[in-house]
Amino acid sequence: MFSIPGREPASGNFLCPKPSYPLTDTPPHGNLTVPTRLIQLIRYERWCCTTISINYRDPRPIYEQVRDGLRRLIVSGTLPLGEKLPSVRELSTQLTINPNTIQRAYRELETEGYICSVAGRGSYVCAQIPDDPARQDALLQQFDAAVQELLYLGMRSEELRRRIPEGGTNHD
Repeated sequence: MFSIPGREPASGNFLCPKPSYPLTDTPPHGNLTVPTRLIQLIRYERWCCTTISINYRDPRPIYEQVRDGLRRLIVSGTLPLGEKLPSVRELSTQLTINPNTIQRAYRELETEGYICSVAGRGSYVCAQIPDDPARQDALLQQFDAAVQELLYLGMRSEELRRRIPEGGTNHD
């Protein structure tokens, strides 16, 4: 397989910070001591365990793949409301793609209402859930088609009802 020295594959873990500081600040927590820097690293572990896959054989543009991957992380709750996203430079370096591609994905997510950009601070998952009737209609059409096919394949409607979570959202 062809690889460029010093570059990682296009799919994989991203935003895995390498600590450039000692893990020495240890406030007591009961009988345990937990390094404060380690707590910050654990917070970033969510990103490290998560992947955005870039498939170069996919007919969709790369920015759409990145946008859909980030949207999936936001909707699933992996990225909680108010969470800071990696900078364009960090994410483009980790995915080894052009920063303009990441910028376009971020711009589209901002237009859709999933993320908010603050000048000089970065991009964050919006604390307000987007209200997009066109997107809701498109998703409902996909849902209806999937339900129709599942019923055709013999799945019982009770099983489908059990799969829908109570309360309507997974964001707290």
